[in-house]
Amino acid sequence: MNRARFQQITSRYTSLRIAIVGDFCLDRYLEIDPRRQEISLETGLPVHNVVNVRAQPGAAGTILNNLVALGVGKIFPVGFCGEDGEGFELKRALEAKPGVQLIRFIQTSDRRTFTYCKPLVMTPGMPPVELNRLDSKNWTHTPGRLQGKLINHLLALAESADAVILMDQVDTPETGVVTSKLLDAVKKLARQKPDLPILADSRRGLRDFPPVVFKMNAAELSALSGTKADLGLPEIKETALKLARRHARAVFVTAAERGIIGASPSDDIEHVPALPTRGPIDIVGAGDSVTANLAAALAAGAKLREAVELANAAASVVIHQLGTTGTASVSQIRRVLV
Repeated sequence: MNRARFQQITSRYTSLRIAIVGDFCLDRYLEIDPRRQEISLETGLPVHNVVNVRAQPGAAGTILNNLVALGVGKIFPVGFCGEDGEGFELKRALEAKPGVQLIRFIQTSDRRTFTYCKPLVMTPGMPPVELNRLDSKNWTHTPGRLQGKLINHLLALAESADAVILMDQVDTPETGVVTSKLLDAVKKLARQKPDLPILADSRRGLRDFPPVVFKMNAAELSALSGTKADLGLPEIKETALKLARRHARAVFVTAAERGIIGASPSDDIEHVPALPTRGPIDIVGAGDSVTANLAAALAAGAKLREAVELANAAASVVIHQLGTTGTASVSQIRRVLV
């Protein structure tokens, strides 16, 4: 991609309206100073002294963070949080983001706030070391009334959105935002608006999703297609192309150090190799940066290869940010791409 085309695509981001429908969680980081470790008088166990606490939106919120970093004009979260301290932190963090519109985001006593609590040992001069995570999740089905509100919010936004992102992050089906009822609504929406980019990503795989733009990793593609677990690049390309033809929608597959593959129903297939690493890396958040950049690029009129190039460059930026779930701005992407 040359500099002029890069500018043409990314200059459209400020006018975009993108909806993110999915599981927003709170990423809470507890920074531990190992020099202050004590032994508890009561239990005899080591005490980790936390010297700093920071929080940011995670899961679908990580995609949102990346859209904010890209300068997307209006971002509409469609999801929920609980009426708890974590919910207060999450809403406050979302409200502080430029361009984020919370009119379709629900706070409810029926759910607890999905939270990843990440203790980090911060040793001077060394990369952070993450200890065992402490998670808070919902284990019961999302109430029907709440599902109905989320579906109505999605359909209302789809009337004027330039793209819709679906992000399913929960481990137990039907406990989050992207339920079977919501997917039924997405299926109808995709038929009614075939030109609207609807891009889906799911922690549990996309087997039950309607035909929309699929984004997945190579292992998820193997599971979805029923092929062997360790696909080579030629097999990834062939399998992705078959899926794109069958669904009449583009398919994007991340393949770690091998880069990203994009396939379209018109038999276009593109592979962009991963960029060289520039020191220590942390892959947390790389997949979400790919999702955000694919959605923004497609909404801005990028062609298949252009979208893959932008997403691949964004992932390269993100993996070099240690101890946090990173983002990539347009200027950072420009530096590694053009």
